[in-house]
Amino acid sequence: MPQVKVLIVDDSAVVRQVLTEQLGGIGGIQVMGAARDPIFAQKAMEKEWPDVIVLDIEMPRMDGITFLRQLMRQRPTPVIICSTLTEKGAEVTMQAMSAGAVDVIAKPKVGLRQFLEESKTLLGDAIKAASRARMEKIARSPQTPSARPMQAKLKADAVVADRAFKPLSATTDRVVAVGTSTGGTQALEYVLTRLPRTAPGIVVVQHMPGQFTAVFATRLNQLCEIEVREARDGDRVIPGLALIAPGTHHLLLRRSGAQYRVEVKSGPLVSRHRPSVDVLFRSSAQSAGPNAVGIIMTGMGDDGARGLLEMHEAGAMTVAQDEQTSVVYGMPKEAVKLGGVDAIVGLPQIPGIVVQAPTRQAYLRAAARA
Repeated sequence: MPQVKVLIVDDSAVVRQVLTEQLGGIGGIQVMGAARDPIFAQKAMEKEWPDVIVLDIEMPRMDGITFLRQLMRQRPTPVIICSTLTEKGAEVTMQAMSAGAVDVIAKPKVGLRQFLEESKTLLGDAIKAASRARMEKIARSPQTPSARPMQAKLKADAVVADRAFKPLSATTDRVVAVGTSTGGTQALEYVLTRLPRTAPGIVVVQHMPGQFTAVFATRLNQLCEIEVREARDGDRVIPGLALIAPGTHHLLLRRSGAQYRVEVKSGPLVSRHRPSVDVLFRSSAQSAGPNAVGIIMTGMGDDGARGLLEMHEAGAMTVAQDEQTSVVYGMPKEAVKLGGVDAIVGLPQIPGIVVQAPTRQAYLRAAARA
């Protein structure tokens, strides 16, 4: 299997040195060079084109966003943004994602060397996933997965207790649970900007570093007819509202009488993520059962696959984005393999499913008539 050729573009000598050392020790990855700014990077790329670029944003002579936009016009190439974890950095990074970046690694302002050394596995996985990204599917809108140290791959019962599902009666009060990762910010923007204010309540886990989720939600809120915001503990799930999980906490759906509310909860990484799609989906299975719709979209890994199966077993309608429209066909593929998916659909079909929020029986009857 050919190695993934990586070009590092960062004005920090420490970052260039540590990334070169760390990535050079990962099987399947070859660091073809490290440049201190985009001008030097362009010269290197005249000789050899990288498979993936790890790119800083604030650099002399040319900033990372300008360079990224040039790349997307000239030759779309997977780019991972390596951005400082600050509020200002989050806003600028969201612009980079809108320009076509496929992932973001949030680097701290202090303890940088230690962070990069400890995040070797994370960086390697992100680069390998980026190399498989379908760049033709990258829209000119945001995007990102998570940037967290890799730990034991815990299951959802580390946060949500496993229990036998109690049969729930179907009602007209519907809730839609969505999970996504790599390529998800573009996909979510596509879906949410096409929803009317009458759309059912939506709860979302998008793998993303903590400082970025509030900025991401604010940006979507400015673009959408529905309200979009970062979830707060105790928020009601109501029509016309989409709640995005904070990047540092799990998001759970809870039933309170006739209402649905969310619980924003700390806890260990589940399926190597916090927030975890598996946690959201399991809690949706327990709290909403057949009154929920579960949708798993583009992303690396298998987070959400087991949770979607639990939603399916609890009577919920379950949907997976298809391979053709996914930037990375990882999470949906794993969900399909487990047998917990009722429908595999392209991205353009998902807004309609969200608006209708059909029961499984209603959807299958309509599909049979079509």
